[in-house]
Amino acid sequence: MEQTQHSSKTAEAQPSGPEKTRHCDGSKVFLAALSFSYICKALAGVIMKSSITQIERRFDISSSTSGLIDGGFEIGNLFVIIFVSYFGSKLHRPKLIGIGCFIMGLGSILTAMPHFFMGYYRYSSEDDINSLSNSTLICLANQTTSLTGTSPEIVGKGCEKGSKSHMWIYVLMGNMLRGIGETPIVPLGISYIDDFAKEGHSSVYLGILNTVAMIGPIIGFIMSSVFARMYVDIGFVDLRSIRITPKDARWVGAWWLSFLVSGLLSIISSIPFFFLPQIPKTTQKERKNSASLNAFKTDEEKNHMTNLTNQEKKAPVNMTGFLWSLKSILTNHLYVMFVALTLLQISSFIGSFTYIFKFVEQQFGQSASEANFALGVITLPTMATGMFLGGYIIKKFKLTLVGIAKFAFFTSSVAYAFHLVNFSLLCENKPFAGLTLTYDGMNSVDSHIDVPLSYCNSNCSCDKNQWEPICGKNGVTYISPCLAGCKYSSGDKNPNNTVFYDCSCIRDSGFQNSNHSAHLGECPRDKCKTNYYFYIGFQVFHSFSVAMGSTSLILILIKTVQPELKSLAMGFHSLVIRALGGILAPIYFGALIDKTCMKWSVTSCGVRGACRAYNSKLFGTTYLGLVTSLKAPALILYVVFIYAMKKKYERNDSKTLGNDGKITDEAIPESLNKNGYHSVPSGGPYTETPL
Repeated sequence: MEQTQHSSKTAEAQPSGPEKTRHCDGSKVFLAALSFSYICKALAGVIMKSSITQIERRFDISSSTSGLIDGGFEIGNLFVIIFVSYFGSKLHRPKLIGIGCFIMGLGSILTAMPHFFMGYYRYSSEDDINSLSNSTLICLANQTTSLTGTSPEIVGKGCEKGSKSHMWIYVLMGNMLRGIGETPIVPLGISYIDDFAKEGHSSVYLGILNTVAMIGPIIGFIMSSVFARMYVDIGFVDLRSIRITPKDARWVGAWWLSFLVSGLLSIISSIPFFFLPQIPKTTQKERKNSASLNAFKTDEEKNHMTNLTNQEKKAPVNMTGFLWSLKSILTNHLYVMFVALTLLQISSFIGSFTYIFKFVEQQFGQSASEANFALGVITLPTMATGMFLGGYIIKKFKLTLVGIAKFAFFTSSVAYAFHLVNFSLLCENKPFAGLTLTYDGMNSVDSHIDVPLSYCNSNCSCDKNQWEPICGKNGVTYISPCLAGCKYSSGDKNPNNTVFYDCSCIRDSGFQNSNHSAHLGECPRDKCKTNYYFYIGFQVFHSFSVAMGSTSLILILIKTVQPELKSLAMGFHSLVIRALGGILAPIYFGALIDKTCMKWSVTSCGVRGACRAYNSKLFGTTYLGLVTSLKAPALILYVVFIYAMKKKYERNDSKTLGNDGKITDEAIPESLNKNGYHSVPSGGPYTETPL
């Protein structure tokens, strides 16, 4: 009788054609749907990062305020991350992920909405290029404009309309909503895969997932690059009347278009999840058959295997169980140490990535469009390759948990070395009369604050708050034609062809050429192009090194805690990273970057707006120095973490590792907790019995 039952179960274990189809429609369809949601999630994140500079200029805000907007995503996450991570694993995970994708899409669409309720973008008080010759921008001796501030007429004009710049709050709210929607995707998605993937395949699936997700940033960078070339009010204004170019400090691209596209894609990605089962039927069946065929498994192990696939239904959802689970992970010293070192590591990444486009613009003179394209198309494919290769190496060499930690330390050290090279690529400040040079262009200045007027423009009665930079034939940039002492201008209907003549400050700068003229726009930074190419090259190697270690971080995180606490461990880790890294890092990075600003815009209400010109040398040192100061302690903690891990697992080697001393995805017994006790999850306090 027993033989007959055994034969029946053995036959039952052989998969038939229809069962293969159901398997394809179950866990693998979930993997495909999750990959698409990862693409949309990464796409939306890249679009926000690459639009930071555009948002600053459109709403006339500082970098610290734009950092707060960027951190709004993490604020939204904090509202629900812990409860989604813990209670979500007991509920229908695919449907929760689908709801999250839909909310994420609504958040992206809300972010773009302020564009449709604000007036046209005014980049200057002068709307018409033909009025330049008769405006306060030209040096005229009889002008009466204040030397220290914008005239009362300009301040009063349109101030109420200018107050609409406070609509950046709606951008913040949209980003917060996007953060709420993104919350269930990562913890529930990864825990779902780790629970139901075949033994030994989790690392490969995670590598595939992260690799496919890189499609999102690639699309995001290309999309941002294309839309950054388009004027913000494209379709509503005559583009021939626009006298600024994408390289101008006042240029704002069509940032809102990216958010609309991203929002629609996120909503579409939510659809498949509503049709997926809570538990893949064939996976559940395979686990059951595997347990029945293994005659050497104990009853306790069989019960635990069954419990894994049914714990969402059996475990009561209550606060007592949540608090005991939280206490369990917080008393795990390896987990706490890992959270601390990844906080430092990820904070440096978040802060640097938020302002990397501004860094490239200010340091190497590239436009937002060029920066997006270069960083997206060149570095992201290498990151995708690195992520896949990292997962493959772990799987191929069957690294122990300590080995995985050493691999992560190695990749982080290599990335740190490539980062340090960037200090040698920093460019000198560009010649800017009134900021880095005296107005006559002859001498450098100790401070950009209140640089005194020169004899070449002291009789022009210029408004120092006017910002209409021009490039002189002497290679020096001037804040405005008036401050360059220019008397005349000429040009055709194309604003870029406007030329200013008889500029006394250019004549007095020692420039020997008799052509003392200037044209609209800042002077290009041709001398720094070589450094820019080297920077992109080093970024490729840096990104590859960081990406190789990304899969290691996820595996270490979920393997240093009890299996039933994986979702909660990832949720709490996300909570700490988002609160202390995702929210704070962009703000303090932005606040210190603001300190390097040499020239601020003045809004129509007479208050400080966005930064027009930075001290590029100080900007680069501050930006790279912040990243360095966060990465260095993280590497030290890695050494301590690896030592503590070796000490623990050498003591419990026979309990925590397989017979061959190697670790696979399931190598740490799921029934073994960190103290060497069997844990029986019951939704409340863990019932522990000594081994």
